[in-house]
Amino acid sequence: MKPVRLFVVGAAKAPYFRDAAAHYLTALRRYLPVEEHVVRDAKASDHERRKAEEGKSLLAKLSPRDFVVVLDEGGRSLPSRELAARLAAFIEDPGRAPSFVVGGAFGLSPEVLARADMTLALGPGTLPHELARVVLYEQLYRAAAINAGAPYHH
Repeated sequence: MKPVRLFVVGAAKAPYFRDAAAHYLTALRRYLPVEEHVVRDAKASDHERRKAEEGKSLLAKLSPRDFVVVLDEGGRSLPSRELAARLAAFIEDPGRAPSFVVGGAFGLSPEVLARADMTLALGPGTLPHELARVVLYEQLYRAAAINAGAPYHH
């Protein structure tokens, strides 16, 4: 089984985000192989340059075989069961690896958004990127639990 690849910008700085992300990552790994790739925060003071630098780092880590799902407020929100069905389909695709991308504090560069095969929103509001990571990991865990028939989703 191909691993689910998670690409995130910046290490979680607040201990509660770090602990929550680690908790859901551990839980998700009970069901699926997962790789987490952390890209360093860019240091540029200009927000657009910062997104561009982080975008270059993200794109350098993505492979042509990745099915790239980016998190963006302009994306589509999916109910948990639909996300579970999509996750199952991503994993079963022999030619592509499911890869989820969470941008930094100022979002994703246009180049990363253009590379996306799918754009996903975690809801109608904007979340801090550290919280978006936690919510994504929890939603992937929930989707994996649904697919496994586990009682987590009720």
